[in-house]
Amino acid sequence: MIRKLERPLAITMWDFSWLERRWPGAGYESWEEALDALQCRGYDAVRIDAYPHLLAADGDRDWELLPGWTTQQWGSPARVTVRIRENLVRFVSLCKERGLLVSLSTWFRQDADDVRLRITSPEGHAAAWKAVLDALARHGLLDAILFVDLCNEFSQSFWAPFLGPALGMTGELARSSPEVTDWMRRSIADLRGAYPGLDYCYSFFDELDGKGQDVSFMDLLEPHVWFTSFSDFYARVPYAYEKFDLTGYDHLVRNGERLYREDPAHWQAALARGIATVADWSRATGKPLVTTECWGVVDFKDWPGLDWGWVKELCELGTLSASATGRWAALATSNFCGPQFVGMWRDVAWHRRLTDAIHRGALPGGG
Repeated sequence: MIRKLERPLAITMWDFSWLERRWPGAGYESWEEALDALQCRGYDAVRIDAYPHLLAADGDRDWELLPGWTTQQWGSPARVTVRIRENLVRFVSLCKERGLLVSLSTWFRQDADDVRLRITSPEGHAAAWKAVLDALARHGLLDAILFVDLCNEFSQSFWAPFLGPALGMTGELARSSPEVTDWMRRSIADLRGAYPGLDYCYSFFDELDGKGQDVSFMDLLEPHVWFTSFSDFYARVPYAYEKFDLTGYDHLVRNGERLYREDPAHWQAALARGIATVADWSRATGKPLVTTECWGVVDFKDWPGLDWGWVKELCELGTLSASATGRWAALATSNFCGPQFVGMWRDVAWHRRLTDAIHRGALPGGG
């Protein structure tokens, strides 16, 4: 699908929130309303968690999911029960009816039985994804799929805890290592053998300079690019991705905007370096870029003492700068473009201005 685009796409990430945040006021109670609002803002595509490990284990049972955090607005802050197959088919069908494309990904959410740990090989990883594509194919929905990301931010252990044990390795694994590269290559090859008409990748948040990495077997690169990854901003806040206590957000309230406003040019330059780095990687490999998580801070929300203004300022700069490189086939305006982030979502004019700019950009050519 990436190779058939007529113009760059504006894409957003609805991760696992699309299915888990369905209580009153959570943002996704009515998929119809949420998708109509997304189109109103000018977006063409959405990236969601397809829960391949759970669908493959039993797509028709109710799964109890454990919260990955209580501090963030992605997903549920408490245990929640979901059913995968019928909801995935319905959601993708609603997208197709509206002409919206769907990027399938997974954060390998933890259920009460921790089924994700049953993945012990690249072939088993691919088999779980084949179950997802089989389900969508039976309903004639594969033409609504933009691409398949086999794991969010591989090879981070928080999202792929099965990888280290399966490889007999400990600690955080470098994605450029031969063992991890072989896992990615073999899993994509297996899946492409079953469904050759789709585009495949793994998404990344580190090792974004491409040095020493073989990505020849991927159809696109899906780097997640924030200015915080190319600067010491979080160290100076300080913010440490706290998942179950508010220490990090207390520091963001006290220091985040102040630190940015004291020297915005410095932090904007960090963002520019990040965008240039991944654009150069795209040119060197000849692979088009898609980015669905990006530009400002990684974590933010509607919260006392926090203002969206400076975050939107960075996100606008990042969107326009990335578009201007001509290397992005699809790009997001932030990773907060969903109805649960009210302060970002309600500024329809801001979204329209940026999605219009994305659509005016150039599609990537070769290297």
